[in-house]
Amino acid sequence: MKRTKFLLIAAMAALAVMILVAGCKKKEEKYILKMSTQLAPDSIMVQGFNKWAETVKEKTNGVLTIEVYPSAQLGSDEDVIEQAVQGANVAVLTDGGRMANYVKDIGIIGMPYIADNYAELRKITETSIFEGWVNQLASQDSIRMLSANWYDGPRHFLTNVPVNVPADLKGQRIRTPGAPVWARSVAAMGATPVAMGWNDSYNAIQSKAIDGVEAQNTASYALHLYELLKYLDKTGHFQLANFIIVGEKWFKTLPENLQKILADECKAAAYENAAQIEKTADELEKDMVARGMTVISSNREAFKTAAEAAYTELDFKQLRDQIWREIGKR
Repeated sequence: MKRTKFLLIAAMAALAVMILVAGCKKKEEKYILKMSTQLAPDSIMVQGFNKWAETVKEKTNGVLTIEVYPSAQLGSDEDVIEQAVQGANVAVLTDGGRMANYVKDIGIIGMPYIADNYAELRKITETSIFEGWVNQLASQDSIRMLSANWYDGPRHFLTNVPVNVPADLKGQRIRTPGAPVWARSVAAMGATPVAMGWNDSYNAIQSKAIDGVEAQNTASYALHLYELLKYLDKTGHFQLANFIIVGEKWFKTLPENLQKILADECKAAAYENAAQIEKTADELEKDMVARGMTVISSNREAFKTAAEAAYTELDFKQLRDQIWREIGKR
């Protein structure tokens, strides 16, 4: 009896030690998220990612750390999205065009003139319609959208011919991202879309493989396109909304308090960064003019009319009207 009692006490003590050790390990468990983007290290948006990382590390006492990998160090956006879906600890800056591969209707966020400014863009991402797409991405595609309010400004055409109306783009080969929403929209507005990587654009213009691009000021300036192109045609056809996504599988490995901090601070950093983007975009335009570019005040109403063909082709008119009613635009 004494031996049995001793063994029982010893077993209970060993179990208590095991529970204590397991508890300590759980408390000490740390998480790392690798944030991927094609943007250059010195871009304003990457500065925003670094700020997000600093805040998350501070608010979680270092339990959750975000490592920022610019310049596509982790691979193409498509590759990183696939890694995220499979459960890897990666995040990626993406957009409606790429997310439309999973939930078709979310692609409308990248349609021409769906919003006229950042304020309208934010309203769209706060609608019940958009929330439904976010939930669908999580439940059906294992994609968790941390925030949808990252912004890189309006996109304009940059050319060597002045572009006042859509007819001026006839025959102009314009670089644009490969997503159908963008390509078909650019075609509707008069140009011939050419899909290629952004970093290939400079050489493509030099070799006359393309005649120009459509892009936001932060990207155009960083690529020194003012050295090759004469005109900044201010059409403002796309308001460049960006999302940060992670895999749902990895996200659910985080304790709930870390999930909340990660998402809340992502949105907060995006708001702050968008304000900086808007201010900087105007400054960069002035600098490009000082370096020899001419700004063309393009007829936006003419481009809006032309863009209707893309809404018809992609069957987005009814959805657009529904969104506009919800944000009070129509």
